[in-house]
Amino acid sequence: MSDARTPLVDRFGPDAADVELGGDVPSVLKQLAARGSVRKFRPDAVPYPTLQRLCALALCAPTKSDLQQRDIIIVDAPALKSEISAMLADGPLGQAWTADIPSLLIFCGNNRRQRRIDALRERPFVNDHLDAFFNAAVDASIALSGFVIAAEAEGLGVCPISAVRNHAAKLSQLLKLPDHVFPVAGLAVGYPAEAPKVSMRLPLSVTVHRNAYQEEGLDEAIAAYDRRREAAQPYAAQRGVKKFGLAETYGWSEDKARQYAQPERADFGAYVRRIGFKLD
Repeated sequence: MSDARTPLVDRFGPDAADVELGGDVPSVLKQLAARGSVRKFRPDAVPYPTLQRLCALALCAPTKSDLQQRDIIIVDAPALKSEISAMLADGPLGQAWTADIPSLLIFCGNNRRQRRIDALRERPFVNDHLDAFFNAAVDASIALSGFVIAAEAEGLGVCPISAVRNHAAKLSQLLKLPDHVFPVAGLAVGYPAEAPKVSMRLPLSVTVHRNAYQEEGLDEAIAAYDRRREAAQPYAAQRGVKKFGLAETYGWSEDKARQYAQPERADFGAYVRRIGFKLD
């Protein structure tokens, strides 16, 4: 960052000046303001007791109606971790850096326990619709966020891996996930080999709303963000050059437009239905 004293302005731009951190704020706020994802780790794995403790802290996070519909799988069997890591790194949607993950966690949504509880208590499970899937997915996501905060406070580096959903059926088989339990995201965890990059974000005027959603000035704000980010954090390579060609200027919006102009996870809905969810 250009100035370690102004991490929020560096990340969000000038309109974050009013919310910039002072010198006497709690350390966890400074940690959040300066955090970044880590994709290069030292080879040594994080000890299991440490991961288990961080999982406990993550599961202290809020959960919808105290239903606790989220589980964490620590993958530390070498052969299993290698198979999953290779799967994540392979193919056109693969991410090469995942081949060398020192410690791997899979965060799962779990609606199975609730169905079992209803059966045990001889109550009908009448909420068998999209919300059942959605609640479990959100619970898992909240727990993942809690783990990230706890792990980074301990000096570890992390990076969420949405690519696990590219292989949801195969991953479910490898992890022996039963019906109504599904992978939401993976998480690479380890000791950083280098300082993480602090990704710039859209301005707060675009993503924080007061009383009602609004999009006034959105196109201009995206264009300004593109220029600011390209100047400070240019992309090392352009996405999909064979299909889209080389752009003279290549900002965040062009990268994201290209990303979603190519098919990805089109079979995930079918997978979710196969494991028993109704998405009405």
